[in-house]
Amino acid sequence: MDFLDQVILDNTIKSYCIVSGTILLTLFLKRYFSRYIAAVLFRLFHRIWKNVAKQNFIDLVVEPLEWFLLIIIAVFAIDKLNFPVAWQYKIYGHAIDDILTRLGIGIIIVSFTWFMLRVIDFIALVLEHNAAITADKTDDQLVIFFRDFLKVVIGIIGLLMLIKACFNQPIGNLLTSLSIVGAAVALAAKESLENLIASFIIFFDKPFTAGDTLKANNVTGTVEKIGLRSTRIRTGDKTLVTVPNKLMVDSVVDNWSMRTHRRAEIKLELASDTSSALLQTVIKTIKEKFTSDTKYITSYSVHLTDVNKTGNIIKAEYFTHPVTMDDFTVLKEEYYFFIKNMLEENKIVMSNSSNIDDLLTRAATASE
Repeated sequence: MDFLDQVILDNTIKSYCIVSGTILLTLFLKRYFSRYIAAVLFRLFHRIWKNVAKQNFIDLVVEPLEWFLLIIIAVFAIDKLNFPVAWQYKIYGHAIDDILTRLGIGIIIVSFTWFMLRVIDFIALVLEHNAAITADKTDDQLVIFFRDFLKVVIGIIGLLMLIKACFNQPIGNLLTSLSIVGAAVALAAKESLENLIASFIIFFDKPFTAGDTLKANNVTGTVEKIGLRSTRIRTGDKTLVTVPNKLMVDSVVDNWSMRTHRRAEIKLELASDTSSALLQTVIKTIKEKFTSDTKYITSYSVHLTDVNKTGNIIKAEYFTHPVTMDDFTVLKEEYYFFIKNMLEENKIVMSNSSNIDDLLTRAATASE
């Protein structure tokens, strides 16, 4: 007992042993404590979201929770020791014990902020799972947007608390100073703020969502992500184009995914000596083909639109359901071959200014 009562740097060996034992015990048991606390927190979340996967929650929050428990217990344990008088020095007017105290509080704030960020990640994971069940893709992107936004807010709050605890700066005065600095930064970062505001407009006005195929600013592709500053579009060449949100809001956006129909047109230029009976046969055959294809065709029109010295022009226009671009291309190809076979079977000749190969070439450029 005399050995434990010996004083070293204003603290007994017994005090050092208690503090060291507490820290070591926490180090060995931190995973069990953190898992128990995580299980208690999980029950609270499980009451709100019944389909929450417990393992996902454990995987996300256990690690930051372990370090938070270890740090907070270590800081409180070390705080029970007397600061040695021999170490009473000042650095730039600040005592070492005060610096160490503020450093400990700062580490606690950082670890707690890390833990809160992981909780937000878990909540976002659950909401993403729920959003994936619905057919609407808007809520999927909305979850990602607000996850990023809340993480920025938590980070700013953690930074303000860190400045308050470590540098003893009043947050009120700090916010006043930041407002002045923020005004200057806002002027310098005008475009970034415009993009941020535009991102809110996109989310609430919903001109497009993630997964939509659109054309904007001479860029055509599928929207992969709508961020706080820009929208990422995957083009047909599989390149990823980043467009500032302000341009997406200010420009004309042609959202192909929201179209109710797809339109195509076929133009036939038959020889001028083609008989009326053959012309009527061509028109009737094309109409019968469109009528029989109820799976895709919603409406159509086939007419003889012009008769002149160079030939007879038949124009066929049809509308389909909003099928995918691949299905639409296959459907057009089917009609082109159908018309080609029909003309060959009836020995119908194209006009001098056109031939059967030109038909397919012009038809390929038909409006969609």
